[in-house]
Amino acid sequence: MAQLSLSGSSFSALVNFDKSLGSLKQDTWGTPLADSVPQFGKRQRHPSIVVSRVSDQTSTASSTPFTSTTTNGNSISEVVVRNTNSVRPPSFTGLSTVGAVITVTKKKRLSRDEQIEEAVDVFSDLTGSKVFFQLVSEDADAGGAGKRCKETFIKDWTEKARVQADKVQYTAEFRLNISEFGEPGAILVRNMHQAELYIESIALSMPSGTVYFPCHSYIASSTKDPKPRVFFNNKVYMPWETPAGLKDLREQELKTLRGNGTGMRKEWERIYDYQVYNDLGNPDKDYELLNRPILGGGEFKYPRRVRTGRDPCKADPTKEEKIEKGEAVYIPRDERFEPLKQSNFTANSLRGLVHKLVPSIKDFFDETPGEFDTFKDIEALFLEGLDLGNEIREKAAKEFNIPDFLRDLRANEEEPPEMTRERNRLLNSLPIPDSIREVIRTTTTPKSLLKYPQPKILSKDRFAWMRDDEFARQTLAGINPCVINCLEKFPPRSTLSEENYGPQVSAITSELIEGQLGGMTVAEAMDAKKLFIIDYHDIFMPYVKRINELEARKMYATRALFFLHSDGALRPVAIELSLPPCIEGGPGSQRVFVPGKEATTFWLWQLAKLHFLTADSGYHQLVSHWLRTHACTEPYIIATYRQLSALHPIAKLLHPHLRYTMEINAAARQNLIAAGGIIEQTFTPGKYALEMSAVVYNALWRFDQEALPEDLIRRGMAERDETAPHGLRLRIEDYPFAADGLLVWSSTEEWIRNYISLYYPDSQTILDDAELQGWWTEIRTKGHVDKADEEWWPTLDSPETLVKILTTMIWIASGHHAAVNFGQYDFAGFPPNQPCLARKFVPEVDGPEFKDLLKDPHKFMLQTLPNQEQSTVLMMVVESLSTHSPDEEYLGYNGMHTNWTNDQRAVEAFQAFTSRLAEVDKIIIERNKDLTNKHRAGAGTLPYELLLQKSGPGITMRGIPNSISI
Repeated sequence: MAQLSLSGSSFSALVNFDKSLGSLKQDTWGTPLADSVPQFGKRQRHPSIVVSRVSDQTSTASSTPFTSTTTNGNSISEVVVRNTNSVRPPSFTGLSTVGAVITVTKKKRLSRDEQIEEAVDVFSDLTGSKVFFQLVSEDADAGGAGKRCKETFIKDWTEKARVQADKVQYTAEFRLNISEFGEPGAILVRNMHQAELYIESIALSMPSGTVYFPCHSYIASSTKDPKPRVFFNNKVYMPWETPAGLKDLREQELKTLRGNGTGMRKEWERIYDYQVYNDLGNPDKDYELLNRPILGGGEFKYPRRVRTGRDPCKADPTKEEKIEKGEAVYIPRDERFEPLKQSNFTANSLRGLVHKLVPSIKDFFDETPGEFDTFKDIEALFLEGLDLGNEIREKAAKEFNIPDFLRDLRANEEEPPEMTRERNRLLNSLPIPDSIREVIRTTTTPKSLLKYPQPKILSKDRFAWMRDDEFARQTLAGINPCVINCLEKFPPRSTLSEENYGPQVSAITSELIEGQLGGMTVAEAMDAKKLFIIDYHDIFMPYVKRINELEARKMYATRALFFLHSDGALRPVAIELSLPPCIEGGPGSQRVFVPGKEATTFWLWQLAKLHFLTADSGYHQLVSHWLRTHACTEPYIIATYRQLSALHPIAKLLHPHLRYTMEINAAARQNLIAAGGIIEQTFTPGKYALEMSAVVYNALWRFDQEALPEDLIRRGMAERDETAPHGLRLRIEDYPFAADGLLVWSSTEEWIRNYISLYYPDSQTILDDAELQGWWTEIRTKGHVDKADEEWWPTLDSPETLVKILTTMIWIASGHHAAVNFGQYDFAGFPPNQPCLARKFVPEVDGPEFKDLLKDPHKFMLQTLPNQEQSTVLMMVVESLSTHSPDEEYLGYNGMHTNWTNDQRAVEAFQAFTSRLAEVDKIIIERNKDLTNKHRAGAGTLPYELLLQKSGPGITMRGIPNSISI
């Protein structure tokens, strides 16, 4: 029987179908068949099957029905799931009937084409084109392959055709001589229907207990993929322990997933292979504007992505052809979002798009189009909403011929029934897929369209973004808390050519900053480890001249110094803004700004902070976020599926941390990081953005230093101390990202160490594991091949090394990604706090723009900040990126994957991990209450919650998903 359990997201499950509605029987023909055909287009939504989450814990050993309480809106209903698949006694032939439950995940809404396919499948199911299953024994037959039973099929597909639910449980029956057949180790699936289906799990009732087959996979129609799909049971087998009956299937499945490295990939395929980033540009469309360099394998070192095999560009055959918008970029089929997650992702994207478009209508009639006239205009996006005003409504209706319901939208009003009806009529007339139509229908309400959610940076102090203590605090607890370094040399020095890029020695002197060091000299402050630096000088300087030639882009090579005061608060003491020489061998430009109380120096300091933050924003998005998490994780995913069987314990461990990343990365290559995409439009580096991330990968990325403790030590932010918690002593005790991150890191490391000890008792088992060694070799020599010869790669020769490697991978995909991603809207959603680009230089005292600054510093700063179009595009993106899905799976929770292993020892170790993370949450919450922690508590200060374990749906600024799923 299926067990239903409740939690916080919205799923549906099928239970008993009302047979009085008419079921199609396999042996019924003629008129009775016609009378009982389900009416497609009028799908039945079972009133008592809407649940918050359906676990895939399935037990078929009992024959007793049970009742489970489920939530349906605000009401409670009882769902009875009866056992229909218990083992029947053997007949005189010695055969027993063994029942199975197949859980299939359905789309919430089908397009018209999909409805037609479904109707065809009902009729074809009657005529023998069914979904077939065949069990494979762990025991081998005389030929050395696993024993196979006779094929069977889903019995009640047609009977349940009219049921609309997110999850539907079907039944099948196998006829087995159980004593001769042995234990089922795998199941083969053939889908003879026209439409693909998504099988979540298969549970088989055997006399020895339930045999569970985790699937979580799309099954293509046999017309596209004639080979049967194989799913193994949830046992763990090291390569040398593989039962004789499963050896050939284990090898064949890995061979299938590797492919042969040739040909264009088809959407239903599951082939994992490597390719360089040669698909970012579109030279066929515009060679001058949209051509981009290849990242990986040549001038620019880079991680690899999954291969698609698309045709080469005509204008440059070394580049991959760009697909048209609306078409899907190939990724292995099982890397795509499950149906519910896809609906939520689409809804968030559409809502963000409308948030961007509505201000454009208003802007069209503005006297200063494209600009925010006052800071109040920016705040109004969150506090008041986007009320067009009566005059603009009338103009918009005439100019754009917009429908009444759009013209009359108001941010703070409920939608009247007549507007709802008109909106629905308009949506029904649009030539778009039904699934998209329904998503729009449920998300385009006045309140959701016209009012941005308020970023938390405004929630406690509207002017926090101007405060120096907040500027410094965000280097430790903001969205880019992994770049600050302890200052080791003073003055800072560049390693770039002085002839090409100006003076190597920084213009920051001790005389400029010692008045801000609490009575210390620079030398004393450095000895006490109280001076810190964020230095973007050498990273950006080679690109500054080219970036400043782009339209409306003004950039400096920047560095900022900070001092840790005796009260535990970090504060900025200087910002240096540098430009390269105008002519080769020239002096270049170095300007140093320090905090000032006098009016003019105050505003010059604010502008210096703004320019530093534009560099910080670019580095955050391109390196801390995209490169270090998304791009560097994709090779781990490819190698895992190419080298580790689903039976392997490391594959089972990594699976929840690899889900959906390829889908997100493929979408990013198509829209976000592509030539002319959102990153190039809205961030300072423009068309050089991804190229710059490749420069950083070459210069700074090392796998061994991606581990949080090693990263902190490398940056001088911690030192080893066996007497300190986690064996590290932080230079800044109140460093929220590091302090909380070490709690999560240590808990994860402990869980992985306990898990690894179950399967690798000594170093020899590590060395003997051919799949494991192949996996690690391929990550280095194919996934990160441009750095394959670096000496810093760990040698995989002991269980402890494996623990460190896996903890690093899982930390990057979970904790690190959560820290740099899910606070984006609450910090960068208010453009002045984390501007994505600058449009003006800081004026020189004797320059013509200095008078403009003196005349109206507010206006000058608004003209320096991103304009309305750039700001709302960025807000649209970070709103979507910061949103948790209702079906998010968090660190320490298996979510839908409750039967991921049958090894009870592993289950108990995971439960201990979950309990430990709950304790971590308590520690973090208490830290946020302690007023001595200046960087996470106090008046106008946001608590640091990004590394709390879980979250509800939406923008919450908290929660650690298992994987990079957005």
